[in-house]
Amino acid sequence: MITVCTFRELRPCSWMVVLLLSAPFLLSSLTVTDAFVPVASGGVVKFVSAATAETTRTRPLQMGLFDGVGSFMKRFTTRATASHILIKGGAEAENKLEDVKAEIGDSPVKFAEYAGKLSECPSGREGGNLGSFGPGAMVKEFDKVVFNEEVGKVHGPIKTQFGYHLIYINDRTE
Repeated sequence: MITVCTFRELRPCSWMVVLLLSAPFLLSSLTVTDAFVPVASGGVVKFVSAATAETTRTRPLQMGLFDGVGSFMKRFTTRATASHILIKGGAEAENKLEDVKAEIGDSPVKFAEYAGKLSECPSGREGGNLGSFGPGAMVKEFDKVVFNEEVGKVHGPIKTQFGYHLIYINDRTE
């Protein structure tokens, strides 16, 4: 059943329903039927009742208002702890880290020992430990590995603007 009325005929509480339905925080989960669509000039509005909603064409309402909120909030809730070995240079640094990776395997103890001996980063004194950090705190290449690859494994060599890295991901929380 379709009811047609003018804006002047709406009661004050009906206006509140219209305002609530148009609140942005609710719109992302609603579907649109042909309700609240002006059908003629002079303030006439067509409303679709719940009884005819099943036969009415529906489509998801997408405002785009909250697109990206989840990924934005993820920056504050996702954390990782990692260690690294940095060697500055070109192909020779990459080759050296390949050899070191073969000797270390996936052992965090051996990784810390080699970081203390070889790393050209001040974190080498603490076994390469970089502490806890969130996405965006490190350079893009480093973040890509730490927040996407397997925890408890040695990854690399990874080239960044600082040189070549071996990265051991200690822990990651989502």
